[in-house]
Amino acid sequence: MADSSMDIVSRVDRQEVDNALNQAAKEISQRYDFKNTGATISWSGTEKIVLTANSAERVLAILDVFQTKLIKRGVSLKAFDTDDKEPQASGKEYRLEGILKEGLAGDRAKKVTKIIREEGPKGVKTQITGDEVRATSKSRDDLQAVQTLLRESDLDFAVQFTNYR
Repeated sequence: MADSSMDIVSRVDRQEVDNALNQAAKEISQRYDFKNTGATISWSGTEKIVLTANSAERVLAILDVFQTKLIKRGVSLKAFDTDDKEPQASGKEYRLEGILKEGLAGDRAKKVTKIIREEGPKGVKTQITGDEVRATSKSRDDLQAVQTLLRESDLDFAVQFTNYR
């Protein structure tokens, strides 16, 4: 019998993030408490999302609206990272920048393999290839145990499981 395998990845569905951003922008433009405050949310390049308003509290409110929309669209909040969580004053407005985190490169892949090696079933082998980790085992039950283990682990990034065979 051939070994079963799966890939452990960290990817974000860009279309869902874009939909969440558009929904948040529409809600911000229509809400009474955001009228005449210069409140905006927009892409800055392909990885960065910029939130701006005339006060730090409003920027945090925009962040809350955006995170709510991400949750409703099924995107993990671990994939959107605002480094310091504090809006920075920039002239008369406050800005907060967030980055979409993708891929299991370097330290993240090593962290996943370490968790599987130390806490997972003994028959599971891992291999780092590019920005994903391949886990192989003779038993599908062991791979399902690895999925449960990684979902319950306190990782600071989102993980998904693909190519389950």
